[in-house]
Amino acid sequence: MRSIWKGHIRFSLVTIPIQVYSAINSKNTISFRQLHKEDHGAIGYSKVCKSCDKKVPYADIVKGYEYEPDQYVILEKSDFANIKLKSNKAIDIEAFVDLDEVHPTLFESVYFVGPNGEVATKTFNLFAQTIKKTKKAGLGRIILRDKEDVVLLTEHKGGLIMYKMRYPYEIRQIENVPDLKEAEVEEAQLKLAETLVGSLSKKFSEINFEDRYREALLEMVESKIDGKQIINITESEDEAPVVDIMSALKKSIDEAKRKGA
Repeated sequence: MRSIWKGHIRFSLVTIPIQVYSAINSKNTISFRQLHKEDHGAIGYSKVCKSCDKKVPYADIVKGYEYEPDQYVILEKSDFANIKLKSNKAIDIEAFVDLDEVHPTLFESVYFVGPNGEVATKTFNLFAQTIKKTKKAGLGRIILRDKEDVVLLTEHKGGLIMYKMRYPYEIRQIENVPDLKEAEVEEAQLKLAETLVGSLSKKFSEINFEDRYREALLEMVESKIDGKQIINITESEDEAPVVDIMSALKKSIDEAKRKGA
């Protein structure tokens, strides 16, 4: 595993040399190229000006911020250079928080963090075990690609998981979702629904997260390569509208018990 960033974790006077790794394995992602239907040539990408309909070379492209409709302020490369934040190669821990206080919508990307060399192992393990025992997460900041991001560090199996966080202003308000309103719920229905949840409850580690679409797609690609006839591998079933909620809940509970038996 190759690190993407090397630096330190700093909290108070303690400094820990670390390395950061991407937690995402992109090699398992299926990707496709756009091809010309006639000769299967790869399709390139050219940028065209919507005003003059001409292709624009990269050197002639500038960035503009639209402050009013069709009114732009132009930002040059030198403007961006003036606000670049110089990395101090350190994640400065500003506070420790309870993880359950952080709303899931704020999580963006996930990384693994490990010690940088044997000399860092002891202090790294001390930090990891401390936040594990206190059930806290370290909140700090890191500069990646000239941009400052807020990150959250948690312990996991002796290592650390680092979550890059979204800023609160990036998240829309759920109150803006249409048709959200309170509705009276019958107590009998609620109890049956709770029973159904209980009968379907499992440990997260017991759930098999198989990517069925990916497996079906790979199967189809392999069949294409082998020159085999493609068959419909889509599973579908007609959904009947729920008329009687109580009957549907009772049947669901019986079905869950039958599968769990």
